[in-house]
Amino acid sequence: MEFHIATHDMRPDLDAIQDTLFDIDSNAMVDLDPNGATLRISSFVTIADLIEVLRRTGWNVGEEQVEQMPTICCGGCAG
Repeated sequence: MEFHIATHDMRPDLDAIQDTLFDIDSNAMVDLDPNGATLRISSFVTIADLIEVLRRTGWNVGEEQVEQMPTICCGGCAG
């Protein structure tokens, strides 16, 4: 699943988020959109788990900031 999290002009620590998220999902991907306004995360975690991961890295994220994007899976990998 892909999640978009509004940064609200905060600069999340991408390395810390990725390291913490890797403890749960070693295939997760973390990046910022080009303008830095949205943190993008691709992972199988739930929204609640994702918020907990972000809070463990020192970023207090509210559920209203997290948007789960519709799946774009083609099914080709059977995943």
